[in-house]
Amino acid sequence: MKTLKVIKIGGNIIDDHEALHQFLIDFSSIEDPKILVHGGGKLATKLAEQLHVEVKMVDGRRITDHATLDIITMVYAGKINKNLVAKLQANHCNAVGFTGADGNTIVSKKRPVTPIDYGYAGDVIKVNREVLELLLDNGVTPVFSAITHDQKGQLLNTNADTIASELAIAFASTYNVELYYCFEKNGVLRDVDDESSVIAHIDSKSYPQLVSEGVIFEGMLPKLNNCFYAIERDVKKVCIGKSQMLFNANAKHTTITS
Repeated sequence: MKTLKVIKIGGNIIDDHEALHQFLIDFSSIEDPKILVHGGGKLATKLAEQLHVEVKMVDGRRITDHATLDIITMVYAGKINKNLVAKLQANHCNAVGFTGADGNTIVSKKRPVTPIDYGYAGDVIKVNREVLELLLDNGVTPVFSAITHDQKGQLLNTNADTIASELAIAFASTYNVELYYCFEKNGVLRDVDDESSVIAHIDSKSYPQLVSEGVIFEGMLPKLNNCFYAIERDVKKVCIGKSQMLFNANAKHTTITS
């Protein structure tokens, strides 16, 4: 069975020109079939401020009203996604940019009001593999922005970590899937102020204890929940850390297992 790498990058790479340049060179050199998932970095917030659209956040999550969805679509699916695809092409990596609406690849439902109304935020209900399999089988790399659709004509802002997890799960029956979350830290840290305090391995037994001790909290909770969700659904390997973990076996990172 072939290996498929699903790799998610965030603002720490997208917002740093040099880091992005080097990442895309390295990413292009990966010979296994691969899917890239990206967030939006700071650009959507910057554009919203320029257009005098209020940025509303609750518990670190963006409230997506009509105006915000327009901005996110322009930035995520437009500027960022197409620039990534162009730069991958320059590195001889044939790539195609996606939202979930393209090829009907990722279908979501609008998040219910419980009690917070997140607006046009989507929760994934289905991944359709057919178009993606055709591309992967022909050496083409899908590049996903953090936007899905509801099959009724509505685009939905969707968490990029969740998209990466759902894509990994969708291919777990036909590939040995490895899921990588690349962010600004060396991995999950025991002490958030100490980059050397990486927890090398977290499993389903140690995770609840780390949460109860307050070691894992706030923004890391949904990321790790996505990790365990994937592992429990036959994704072979899930890792969190800086992007160097993809290309350097000795780079510090956190591995998640069942």
